[in-house]
Amino acid sequence: MIKDLINTELKDFPKEGLNIYIIKKYVVKTSSNESFLVRNYAVVLIKSGEFKIRIKEFTSELRARDLMVLSKDSYCSIFEVKGKLQLFLICFTSGFAFENCLKKELVDSFAFLLGDSSSKISLEDKDFQVLSLIYKLIYFVNKDSRLSVEDSELQRIGFDLFLHELKFIFNRYSTGNPFKINRHQNLTVQFLTILTIHCKKQHRVKFYAGALFVTRGYLNNVVRKVTGKTTKSLIDQAIINEIKNVLENSPSSITLIAQDFEFSSLSKLSNFFKRYTTMSPSQYRNITVGRFKNL
Repeated sequence: MIKDLINTELKDFPKEGLNIYIIKKYVVKTSSNESFLVRNYAVVLIKSGEFKIRIKEFTSELRARDLMVLSKDSYCSIFEVKGKLQLFLICFTSGFAFENCLKKELVDSFAFLLGDSSSKISLEDKDFQVLSLIYKLIYFVNKDSRLSVEDSELQRIGFDLFLHELKFIFNRYSTGNPFKINRHQNLTVQFLTILTIHCKKQHRVKFYAGALFVTRGYLNNVVRKVTGKTTKSLIDQAIINEIKNVLENSPSSITLIAQDFEFSSLSKLSNFFKRYTTMSPSQYRNITVGRFKNL
């Protein structure tokens, strides 16, 4: 069953690239001697019961309140299931993660998503309760077949909370870094770190390649291999995220925002923003302001 869920093509869902499951009755469908490739990022949280899972050469027994990140592109086998297995499972593509969470405070969360090994963490009850509530938040927002602008923002906030909580958990429970990242993954994390710091003023790939002492072509090839996205698309998405943040939380005029983000004119900012959101900056601000007035 887990094989089918984590390897689903995450396109025909309310939020493309993301789906979440609350499994109240687990049905074993995969033979214990069958291995399968993990094609999407997946994070599993056990509510009750237990099962034994093998990822690469490591075997782990997961029980109630255990958390595990299933590493993308690794081979996995499930040996046995015991008791009434209930679990939370969130699956997402690299594209969804990188497009929706390019923020300074979240970049280091990507290290455990990119890692080549998986690690089980046994949570205290209070941490399990917090994380399970975040799973439920994302689940109930994602149930609607068509998400409104407000629901999409709530989905993004929920996913941000999810990454924040994972970051807190891994920092608190782990000694050292349980996730080993290779040279290409490390360069990608470095690029994302610099990007979240400088995206407001620096919009060109050349700047980031120079800061990392590599060519533009090499950086683009590495980033595309790791994330599935080009460096330019990630730069643009980081700029969009920052503009949204300013529109939602600052009274600055659109003209001033255009200047702050180094756009040569107000029309260029508007065209850029509309290309990625289908709305003008003013329309986006009006919708978000209206949403909070109705709370």
